[in-house]
Amino acid sequence: MLVVDTHAHIYSPDEKKYPPIEKPYRPPAGKGSLEHLRESTKANGVEKACLIQTSTFYRFDNRYICDSAVANKDWTAGVCTLDPDDPHSPGLLKHFAEKYGLRGMRSIPAKDGRLDHTGVRALWKSATDNGLVINVLISRNKLAEAERMLAAFPKLRVVLDHCLNLKAGPEMEPILADVLRLARFKNLHAKLTFIPTGSATGYPCADLHAPCMKIIEAYGPERCIWGSDFPCELWTPRVTYAEHLRIFQKDLPLKDAAREQILGETARRLWFSGTK
Repeated sequence: MLVVDTHAHIYSPDEKKYPPIEKPYRPPAGKGSLEHLRESTKANGVEKACLIQTSTFYRFDNRYICDSAVANKDWTAGVCTLDPDDPHSPGLLKHFAEKYGLRGMRSIPAKDGRLDHTGVRALWKSATDNGLVINVLISRNKLAEAERMLAAFPKLRVVLDHCLNLKAGPEMEPILADVLRLARFKNLHAKLTFIPTGSATGYPCADLHAPCMKIIEAYGPERCIWGSDFPCELWTPRVTYAEHLRIFQKDLPLKDAAREQILGETARRLWFSGTK
């Protein structure tokens, strides 16, 4: 079975070549590099990975993602993050796709807080024109704007990062209802990375299994993807890489065909078209 990790942040150990922002959010020493990711994927039978720009470490400096993606085309897909308030960003997205082979962009609201913003729309149009995937990172207060954007770009493949940061607690049911509401947009895919980040317990994070299954039912496995939240030592400290994967391989009551879609086939169609 093909397994693709669709959510891995990477951090270069060479901070002179790839300097971090002021006050970066750091992984533990020795963790989070591309080499560490490759060790983790190989150890767990994961064949490919999406490299997601680490905004909490590099902000809009995408050089490490670009260099890593172009040098590892056989197993990675680079996903950048660009400033929606910079008018040069749409052209830069096209440049990244052509020169470095990047296959997507993580979309954030503009500086004024709006997702439905001319700068964000220009980036989504550039992604559409260049055949790229948009990962949209929002909280539920941007739901109405997300709906307008999805309606305006029906041909653009969009991924809902972390499913509005669904987590156990009093807000779980309202947030889940919002995620399910968005399922009517057929170009939207659900990234099921919230189980270890939103659980009130450690592995197997059973408190979020039922909500996850409801999302899979609403979107269909062909529009759902797994991602590790690498490096797990930073982002999911109570759940290891292997445990997070095991939740989807063993613990969730999924049929084999659904597991194949969620763990690899949906991601292959989105970022690795033409590969097996």
